[in-house]
Amino acid sequence: MARQVTELARFLGAQGAVIRVALTRVRGSSPREAGTEMFVAPAAVYGTIGGGQLEHRAIEAARAMLRDGVLTTAMDVPLGPEIGQCCGGRVEMALTRMRGSDKRAALRRAGAEARALPHVYVLGAGHVGRAIALQLQHMPVRCILIDPRAQELALCEAAVETRLSVMPEMDITAAPPGSAFVVLTHDHGLDFLLTAAALARGDAAYVGMIGSATKRAKLKSWMRAQGGLAGFDQLICPIGASGSRDKRPSLIAAFVVAEIMADLTSETVATSPAQAGQGPEAGHYHDQKGASAR
Repeated sequence: MARQVTELARFLGAQGAVIRVALTRVRGSSPREAGTEMFVAPAAVYGTIGGGQLEHRAIEAARAMLRDGVLTTAMDVPLGPEIGQCCGGRVEMALTRMRGSDKRAALRRAGAEARALPHVYVLGAGHVGRAIALQLQHMPVRCILIDPRAQELALCEAAVETRLSVMPEMDITAAPPGSAFVVLTHDHGLDFLLTAAALARGDAAYVGMIGSATKRAKLKSWMRAQGGLAGFDQLICPIGASGSRDKRPSLIAAFVVAEIMADLTSETVATSPAQAGQGPEAGHYHDQKGASAR
């Protein structure tokens, strides 16, 4: 997520005057939670407070502040038919013109959130592993793509960390608690070794291994022969099984990423605002027409 911090720094540095819009109180149903923020400049926006009429009104108010020289204001918006939304909740927002110290504080918050993000280890940089990395680069996670083959890592086009490792089981051992592991190497024996290592941790948010019901059964026999089945019931194999039978890497990746994110953002494993999807959404930068600007 260093990329998102860099993008925020670039946005704040490129804009002379910026209004910070922060949700200060949320009652009932709303698109985002209290603490969510976005940044509004005369012709660009970074972040989102949920879109729709709520966001449209906030942007209009922020730009009016920039035109009129207003330093701070507050908004109390009911999310009902009167603004064309049907959430039924109510949102209070603080709008503040940012000083240099405010911009530095925003970058510190973004950096802290990036450091708190859950780690997802994609163990295997083949076609499916690279496809998963391509989708995870847009998720609120730190993705690490690991492979002992430099030539496969070199094919990765995603803005994620790539790691050449001849002993990826050591990367599993060193991972922080609550990490996710998806195993899809070029070798079934290595898959078994890495999957068993991830399961043995006992604190992973997700452990998945590419394969079939037959491969799962073979892993179970292998683990039993190695001395135990610690954590085996936690294993997801096949991965992405709730999705399509289509075997194209991009489609497999879509269903696998959905599985991973569902586990990482469940109430039982989310341990920080960023993990629970409650922090500011970085990497969402619009021009004045709403088109993505990167």
